[in-house]
Amino acid sequence: MVKIFKNMIPYWHMIFIILMLLVVQAFCDLSLPQYTSDMIDIGIMRGGIVHVLPEKMTEEDFSKAKLFMTNQERLSWESSYRREADGTYERIASKEELAELDKALLMPLLLNFQMESQMEGMGGQEMPKMPEQQMDETAINAYRKQMEQMTDALGENMLLSMGASYANACHERAGVDTGSIQTGYLWNAGAKMFLMALLMLAAAVGVGYLASKVGAGVGRNLRALVFQKVVGFSNAEMDQFSTASLITRSTNDIQQIQMVTAVMLRMILYAPIIGIGGIYKVSQTRAGMGWIIALAVLLILGFVLLLMKIAMPKFKAMQKLVDALNLVSREILTGLSVIRAFGREQKEEERFDAANQNLMKTQLFTSRVMNFMMPGMMLVMYGITLLIVWVSAHKIDGGTLQVGAMTAFITYTMQIVMSFLMLTMMSIMLPRAGVAADRIDEVLQADSSVQEAKDLKSWRERQGVIRFSRVNFRYRNAKEDVLKNIDFTARPGEVTAIIGSTGCGKSTLVNLIPRFYDVTEGNIFIDGTDIRDLSLKELRGGIGFVPQKGVLFSGTIDSNLRFGNEEASDACVKESVEIAQAADFIEEKNDGYKSAIAQGGSNVSGGQKQRLAIARAIVKQPKIFVFDDSFSALDMKTDAKLRKALEKKVKDSTVIIVAQRISTILHADQILVLDEGEIAGIGTHQELLQTCDVYRQIAKSQLSAKELGIEDGEEAEHE
Repeated sequence: MVKIFKNMIPYWHMIFIILMLLVVQAFCDLSLPQYTSDMIDIGIMRGGIVHVLPEKMTEEDFSKAKLFMTNQERLSWESSYRREADGTYERIASKEELAELDKALLMPLLLNFQMESQMEGMGGQEMPKMPEQQMDETAINAYRKQMEQMTDALGENMLLSMGASYANACHERAGVDTGSIQTGYLWNAGAKMFLMALLMLAAAVGVGYLASKVGAGVGRNLRALVFQKVVGFSNAEMDQFSTASLITRSTNDIQQIQMVTAVMLRMILYAPIIGIGGIYKVSQTRAGMGWIIALAVLLILGFVLLLMKIAMPKFKAMQKLVDALNLVSREILTGLSVIRAFGREQKEEERFDAANQNLMKTQLFTSRVMNFMMPGMMLVMYGITLLIVWVSAHKIDGGTLQVGAMTAFITYTMQIVMSFLMLTMMSIMLPRAGVAADRIDEVLQADSSVQEAKDLKSWRERQGVIRFSRVNFRYRNAKEDVLKNIDFTARPGEVTAIIGSTGCGKSTLVNLIPRFYDVTEGNIFIDGTDIRDLSLKELRGGIGFVPQKGVLFSGTIDSNLRFGNEEASDACVKESVEIAQAADFIEEKNDGYKSAIAQGGSNVSGGQKQRLAIARAIVKQPKIFVFDDSFSALDMKTDAKLRKALEKKVKDSTVIIVAQRISTILHADQILVLDEGEIAGIGTHQELLQTCDVYRQIAKSQLSAKELGIEDGEEAEHE
């Protein structure tokens, strides 16, 4: 969780704007139920009358209203109206004053309204006109006490409705169009709701846009960081993580974090705002049903926790299963030709199907468990709604609650429930994203075993002398050294060849020169400087490395040849191609050097791929050439022609060749014979035939005694 938030720190200003927009959205969202409630209770039930004090009334009604008022109330009443020329009274009190006057004058006005109703019930006789002094304070208090006892059971909402009926009756007698009052109120409230909805829509769109932008930015930054980190990995780290896992981490895992970031900014931040706001609004309704909300929250939390406990282990296992499927897919697609050659299609399909089925079963299990969530949430929400309606019906019947208030309470309850639902939904998404964040952080926190020194030295006099001084090397977590006590010198103008049985450490040895791995013990010097004191860019820039497997990149032949030296002239490129014996097949192509190369060089043969890789190293024009078994895919004739042409080109450079064929290294100035990671012999071809049994056995397995220049008696003597 912390790692996910850490990735959002650079976007704090956008997150602040999102928070402000969410507050606006929540304010509008929480205001709409109250408007709905007012439209029902005031606009429909009260005819659009907001205040108990009528807007306009006749002189007679104005005078009657003071009958049950105290002296102080009469003063407040009279100051709230202004006499018009036609004899009617117009209300002049401000909105702030009306709120207080409604509370203060409700009881005397209701007493007056009740008396009018009683007179109408007695045959429509008008109530006799009484002077204001007819009733003293004692009589007024007695009447009011009696009225309070009668109305206590009705509830505040019922009293307000009666007050609205009184105002409506006064309006009718004063000739006011009561229908226009109701219509005006409804239009006014509807317009406010529409504006609130528009504002909420604008805020929601703004939040969605910014959240998506933050999520995309986090994904972009993570991909850049992971790629930058992986490019700096040595072969040891690549072996540790595996290519398939790194691809999954760079794609699927980052996508999980990107999606959760965008959703989290819209839901995690909004849920507490709407939840707290909903609780505050519910408390304002004074419906006395807070226990229903508490019950709903407890039911939802219990239900979600149960689902999470069941599904969480599967969520954690899912990413590893994606890794496994990616690995199998990559292996099958890479080795498709081998699979077809050995007729293993069915077996590999079964292997892929097994990985696919494991992932599918896990995803189905989690999906089925999560599918229970929405029906369960709906059951809780509708059950709570029924409970609210049932409890509210009794309160409405008792006059302590209005229909609009019940509607608002239901809406607020659903908003509170939905806020908890959003939090619980995120609590399900976050663990999976957390696993992805841990996997990405594992890559970002992994330090390459090949590090540059703090005090770097410059490779000034580039002669190309390489010296291995008592070098030992062991792979990470291995029990034994792969290379032991390697000690030799390779000089410019000479060809140093390395030969030995499969797995003896030939490729490992040459991989130490460009620091794909670092030595475990000992030193490697180039022109007297330890390679660990040189910058990696400078070191590798001076080496033309041709790997055992020729790797080409999508593009053209020309772009691949210039891969290590983009500024190379056309003449240099052409010369390198001729040395590598690649000119013939390039010129045969319609587009020549502009011919397309597919991903991985899949549209050229193995021999063509090796020749292009050799030409690429020559174009670089380095002081050191390293050929890691780079002639194995060439026929004997092409091999001989290439080495002859190469010898002229690199006569001032240091050349190290790893080979399996004796014919490739017959004329090398120095041959190292490796046996189980140790040097079994060093010398020329002729010297090793005399002094090294391992070399002699390799030579005899490939060439005849005559070809080796060994007499039969001499051969028998060595045996």
